[in-house]
Amino acid sequence: MKFTCEKYLLQTAVATTSRAAASKSPNPALEGLLVEAADGVKITGYDLVKGIYTSFAADVAEPGSVIISARLFDNIIRSLPDDIVTVSTDDNNLTRITCGNADFSIMGLYSESYPELPSVEHQKAVSIPQKTMKEMIDQTIFAVSDNEARPVYTGALFEIESGKLTVVAVDGYRLALRRETPESSDMNDCSFIAPGTALTDLVKICSDADETVKIVVGSKHISFSVGNCVLITRRLEGEFLDYKKAIPKDFTYTIKAERTKVLKAVDRVSLIIDDRVKNPLRCIFGRNKLSLHCVTAIGKGEDICEYEGDGEGLEIGFNNRYLQDALKAAPAEKIEIGLNSGSTPCVIVPEGGSDKFLYMILPVRLKA
Repeated sequence: MKFTCEKYLLQTAVATTSRAAASKSPNPALEGLLVEAADGVKITGYDLVKGIYTSFAADVAEPGSVIISARLFDNIIRSLPDDIVTVSTDDNNLTRITCGNADFSIMGLYSESYPELPSVEHQKAVSIPQKTMKEMIDQTIFAVSDNEARPVYTGALFEIESGKLTVVAVDGYRLALRRETPESSDMNDCSFIAPGTALTDLVKICSDADETVKIVVGSKHISFSVGNCVLITRRLEGEFLDYKKAIPKDFTYTIKAERTKVLKAVDRVSLIIDDRVKNPLRCIFGRNKLSLHCVTAIGKGEDICEYEGDGEGLEIGFNNRYLQDALKAAPAEKIEIGLNSGSTPCVIVPEGGSDKFLYMILPVRLKA
């Protein structure tokens, strides 16, 4: 195998596919990238849970394939000068990488030992702009659970209903929901759960370009196609929370506020909260003002944020980080906060009745 290409193309492909290579595995092939040269160059990373492959144009002098250590290959390509790169292998898989005056020779593995990626049979598909997909994941991924005891919540629910795509993440203490209208879809009343780790990789692959992400849903796997790059991951199986029933429909108190003002006040009072001791943020919703208080071993913090509405002195405790995450993620400057009591969830939605996003946070018990 021998091919020549621009460093930028090779570096981008290696960095992208390395995200799917196993960091440690009994099978050395899974710690590597499969490099295949034919009409162009195709590079694949796969850890048996998710796989990423991408292709790019190159001058292929000799077709062939080899497996190269993902970590080493990535480090070498990053270190090369910005020039034309030549990659070649001999019959014993000794791989030579040259660029300018730089010259590396490393041992590869036979490509036959690389596992085959699962194929995703085209059952249903939906397309959505990259920028929109990236925003939807960024604005919900923080609520994906990291508790492996409940694996279904280590992913996000994708639901197609009434022509809209809804992404929901929940970890038992909070819920994040984003809803958009896709460009095209042949799905109707369909849902699937995508692992959070795969979605984190998808965000890094997506750009702010106008190109779309095509999501193909199979019986056991999902593929996300972004340009020449394809990410394949297993579907998570299990019964996801019935979020529609979990979200309160009516509220005793509804206040209208500027998201940035509330966030800045929460950030200021949070400065005295030690991550090791989860002191709750005490929130008192009065007439046209929110009073924030917190007392910790470090000291005491207070602030006041003005809003429109009357909470009649309702006092609620919140995990400050959960409140910060929701306020940072909310894609609107004007928000409505729905409240019922000190022991029921707080719901944040856009002002004006839009269903574009919703964040729900469970309260924390306050000591007298």
